[in-house]
Amino acid sequence: MTLLSTRATAAPPPRPRARFRLRKEALVGWGFAGPFVAVFGLVFLAPIGYALYLSLFQDRLIGGTSFVGLDNYGKALTDPRFWEGLTRVGLFLLVQVPVMLGIALLVALAIDSGRLYGRTFFRVSIFLPYAVPAVVASLIWGFMYGTRFGLVGNVNDAFGIALPDPLSPSLVLASIGNIVTWEFVGYNMLIFYAALKVVPRSLYEAAAIDGAGEWRVVTSIKLPAIRSALVIATIFSIIGSFQLFNEPSILQKLAPNAITSDFTPNLYTYSLSFSGQQHNYAATVAIVMGVLTAIIAYAVQLRGMRKGLSR
Repeated sequence: MTLLSTRATAAPPPRPRARFRLRKEALVGWGFAGPFVAVFGLVFLAPIGYALYLSLFQDRLIGGTSFVGLDNYGKALTDPRFWEGLTRVGLFLLVQVPVMLGIALLVALAIDSGRLYGRTFFRVSIFLPYAVPAVVASLIWGFMYGTRFGLVGNVNDAFGIALPDPLSPSLVLASIGNIVTWEFVGYNMLIFYAALKVVPRSLYEAAAIDGAGEWRVVTSIKLPAIRSALVIATIFSIIGSFQLFNEPSILQKLAPNAITSDFTPNLYTYSLSFSGQQHNYAATVAIVMGVLTAIIAYAVQLRGMRKGLSR
């Protein structure tokens, strides 16, 4: 009886006209998505696939290009130059990212408070450095860092003092961090400010009725409400830190003794490919960095989501 009732209540097969309509709708959907899928495959999937292909081979003086399997990956994981650059980038991330996001959050909260005079001008002026290309920003700050021809040198000559050289080996990483912070504080500020504008004003009114102060509103309403924006900005900043290339590449001409060819993993990859003609090994280092970046970014996202759900 159950089998008969199931067959009796089963939906009839679609008619030919209905099947034609469903197929037509699917084709229309693919027509809209097709250009994006084609571009995505051409500019994203194809380069990754080609890099994976290159990483499995090696150019040798005798025998030419030969298949080596995972040998390049084993070499990358034991390469001291790669690990030195990765350690340097990790230190840069641990110091620069919290400082940059902290400044951006403070600026966003100040603008959103409504107590800042000329907040429109202030918001635009903070965001304006993001419109400056990274190459131009590096040239500007590199000129100011110069002890012989730049702002630091002019200050030393004017006041008869000896300021520390920002492009010395011990300070160059902090100098690059200052450039990156100057560039991206406005970008992250805009993310936080946009998230704050979405918070319902009724929550602020209820907090005011309960007698909550400004600090209490920030810690109990604003920060929990923009948690997702904080997680997104952190992930973007982590990815950007691992991709550090433009600033050290430009400053390398000004500080060749402080910024070597393996200063960052990306700079090391560029040097291997274009200076050392080691395209296969460069592709391997790039793949390893991509995997490490994806793992760390996913871990941060997962931790942020778990904290949000627990609350």
